[in-house]
Amino acid sequence: MTDLNKKYDEAVALKNEEKLDQAVVMLEEIVAEAPDHKLSHSALAVYLQKLNRMEEAVAHAKRVVEIDPSDTFSYTQLSIICQRCGLIQEAEDALAQARIQAPQ
Repeated sequence: MTDLNKKYDEAVALKNEEKLDQAVVMLEEIVAEAPDHKLSHSALAVYLQKLNRMEEAVAHAKRVVEIDPSDTFSYTQLSIICQRCGLIQEAEDALAQARIQAPQ
């Protein structure tokens, strides 16, 4: 296991212990070191939304889509994060893109 993946697992463990602030700090360290670490951006989107840091949550969800634009789940997650942040049109746009990406 790479050091980044180990650190990611530690961040998830912190989240499971309800230490979201600490998990976010660790994940931010990962993306500072590896800007394309998709799992960290994905987790940051969820954790930051739970911490009511909406703009940051949306930014990380959008980054996941930028990293892997062919991943249907990335658009679905972006849609959910945008909806929870009150960005309804962006949520609908992301959901439409998820449907386009979904295999037929």
